[in-house]
Amino acid sequence: MQLRYAFRLYPEPGQERALARAFGCARVVFNDAVRARRDAHETGAPYPSAAVLSRALVTEAKKCPERSWLGEVSAVVLQQSLRDLESAYRNFFACLKGERKGPKIAAPRFKSRKDTRQSIRFTANARWSITPGGRLHLPKIGAVKVVWSRTLPTTPTSVTVIKDSAGRFFASFVIDTDPDTDAVTVPDTGQSVGIDLGLTLPHARLRSRGGTPIAVLSDGTKVSSPRFLRRAEKKLKKAQRELSRKQKGSRNRDKARLKVARAHVQVADARREFHHQLSSKLIRENQAIAVEDLAVNGLARTRLAKSVHDAGWSSFVNMLQYKAARYGRTFVKIDRFEPTSQTCSVCGVKDGPKPLDVREWTCAACGTVHDRDVNAATNVKTAAGLAVSACGAPVGPGAILARRQETGSHGIPTRSRAAQRHSTR
Repeated sequence: MQLRYAFRLYPEPGQERALARAFGCARVVFNDAVRARRDAHETGAPYPSAAVLSRALVTEAKKCPERSWLGEVSAVVLQQSLRDLESAYRNFFACLKGERKGPKIAAPRFKSRKDTRQSIRFTANARWSITPGGRLHLPKIGAVKVVWSRTLPTTPTSVTVIKDSAGRFFASFVIDTDPDTDAVTVPDTGQSVGIDLGLTLPHARLRSRGGTPIAVLSDGTKVSSPRFLRRAEKKLKKAQRELSRKQKGSRNRDKARLKVARAHVQVADARREFHHQLSSKLIRENQAIAVEDLAVNGLARTRLAKSVHDAGWSSFVNMLQYKAARYGRTFVKIDRFEPTSQTCSVCGVKDGPKPLDVREWTCAACGTVHDRDVNAATNVKTAAGLAVSACGAPVGPGAILARRQETGSHGIPTRSRAAQRHSTR
C-alpha cells in the first residue's frame, strides 16, 4: 500500500520565487498540452502521444525564444505535468466508457495562475534528497527547511511540493508500507464494533436531550461532535465581511482573502486531526469494524447540509477503510437501506420508522427499552455479521476474515497472523 506523509515547508524568499517559477512552468506546459489535444480533436487528427508532446512542448520549446525560460526549472517537473494530463484524459475516457466507478468527471481544463492550489512533483530521476541537516534539497530550488513531525518509515519514491489556498507550503512524500511491520505495530484483537454515524442537530428539543453524537459504538460509547465549523462561524463571518468590503484587484483584498483561507484551513485541519485520532483508536482496539453506507451527497442537499459537511462522514469512513486495509483489519459496509433504527436488536422485530426527536423507544414485542443510536449501532454490527452470541458463535454470515483480501492492499500480500490462522482452518 502507498501512503502520503506531508510535512510543512518554510522556503526562503528566493526559494519561494523559484517555486513560483516552477509552478508557472508546469502550468504552461500543461495548458499547451491541453491545447494540442483539443486542436487535434477539432481537426479530427489522432491525439498526440506523450512522447510527441514531451518532445514538442519541452525539448523543442526550450530552444524557442518564447519558451526559453522553461529551462530554468527541472525537466522532471515538466514531464510530470504531462503525465498528470495523460492520467486525467485516461480517467475521462474510462468514465465515458463506463469503466470507471464513482461520479462522472469532465475533460481536463486549462489551469489558471489564480488557482489557489498549485503543486509540482519530483521523482527519483530529479535527484532530490534529504540533507544531513534535515532539509529537503530540490533541483534548481535549493535546500528548503522542513518541519519533521515524525520519521519516514521507508525511503520515499517521490515528493510533491504543494502550495495551498492559505499560502502554506507542504512536502508530500509517497511511502510504500511494509505489511509485516504494520502487523507488529498493531497486534490482532478479538473485538469487533458497529458504528452508527449521526449529527448534533441544532434543534432546541434535541439540545435539551443532549443531541445526537457524531458516532455511537455498539458497546454504548458515544463520541460527541466537536462541530469545528459551527464554533468558528463568528470568526469566519467577520473575515468574510472584511473581504467583501475590499476593492477587487487590490492588495488589501489579497490579504483579506488569505485571512479567510487561513480561517478555513484551521477548521479543516482540526477536523482532519480529530478524524485521524478517532479512526486510529478504533482500528487499534478492534479487529473488525462495520459502518453504514450513508448517502452523504443526498444529505448534503437537505436543510442539514452545513452539519453534514461539518461532520465529515466521508473523510472519517475513508480513513477507517484504508487503515483497516493497512493493518489487516476487517472493514464492512452495510446497505444504507438496512432498517437499523427500526429493528429491535434483542428480538429482531421491526418496529417501524421514528422521527428524529425520538431518542429512546420501547420494543412492543419484548419490552426492551432502547437508546436509538446504540440500538442502531448494534444492528449495524449484526447486519455485517460481526455479532457474537452468548455461546461465542457468530451471528449472521460467518467467516468475516475471508473479506480481508477484498479490502486489503492491491499488489502487496497482506497476510497477517489472523489471516494465517483462518487459512489453516
